[in-house]
Amino acid sequence: MNMKLIKLEDITGEEILAKSVVTEGFIELLSEGTKLSQVYVQKLRELGVKEVFVHDDRASAETIEILKQDLTNKCREQVKSIISKHTYNHNENSMIEISKTADNIIAGILSEENVIEQVFDIRERSADIYEHSINTCSMAMLVALKMRLKHSLVHDIAVGCLLHDIGMRYITVPYENIDAEKLDDKDREEYRKHPVYGYSALKSENWLNKESKEIILCHHERLDGSGFPLHAKDLSIGVKIVSLCDFFDEAICGIFMERMKVHEVVEFIKVNSGILFDTSVVSELLDFTAVYPSKSVVITNGGECAVVIKQNKGFPERPVLQLLSDKYGKNYEEAIIVDLLECKNIFIEKVID
Repeated sequence: MNMKLIKLEDITGEEILAKSVVTEGFIELLSEGTKLSQVYVQKLRELGVKEVFVHDDRASAETIEILKQDLTNKCREQVKSIISKHTYNHNENSMIEISKTADNIIAGILSEENVIEQVFDIRERSADIYEHSINTCSMAMLVALKMRLKHSLVHDIAVGCLLHDIGMRYITVPYENIDAEKLDDKDREEYRKHPVYGYSALKSENWLNKESKEIILCHHERLDGSGFPLHAKDLSIGVKIVSLCDFFDEAICGIFMERMKVHEVVEFIKVNSGILFDTSVVSELLDFTAVYPSKSVVITNGGECAVVIKQNKGFPERPVLQLLSDKYGKNYEEAIIVDLLECKNIFIEKVID
């Protein structure tokens, strides 16, 4: 992605948005790729927007994803279709297709070169419950593979991931960017039943292994017993993996909680390692998670605005930046690349977008 920060007053009308313009509440005002006509500029000005990111020929960001977007989309549609058929028709044969989807995801991850050694860009997005299942599954699979678990167990964890939120089909509580703890008592109680609903719907399925069923029932449990619905502490390795990956993805897309930035979620997980989440699972997840995903716009400790253009293997907190403007807001004429592994005195202080 090529982009630069530009003040609205400097827009000529030919510029193309390089990043969507959103409010603090994640409401999109203008989408990426929009041509900035003067009509749009005036509307943005009226809404208090002073500057935007437009396409530029200088900054090119390298994005590395755990699962390619086309495979993610394909698996999402498969899971949605399969779960819909089961919900309305209780079609066991169609549900078994979930097993094949799990294998496709595992194969998709393993097809990437040096997958175990990479740092991946996992970014905030909208709260689509099916895409959430796919992304939770891809993260959990990578954790399980890095922990060198048996292939049969990895497969069962994948199936459990894809079905872990099937109970959400049986509740009507709104979930997008809403903190579950702020729901009224009735809605909060209903929300906390969704693991039980999901487990009850599938507990008699003979093709589904015990580990997968436990993941469906216990993915909201925590090490200290503060989770739900059982307040269990003795958790299987599959449940430990999925509970962490599920929380991570729910946080960055705002499912029953207010959406968080990736670096905020990483910090929360670090603080609660060994308390809410298993330390070994936390270690494996954070080892491949870019704290500042590529294309993130950040402010350095020197007040400069920059875009993350590349990750450093083994150092997810120290990416490569391209400086866009100085601390006074003046755009740099030439590309200035800063590798935070080499520049020890430069730090990211704030994430803008």
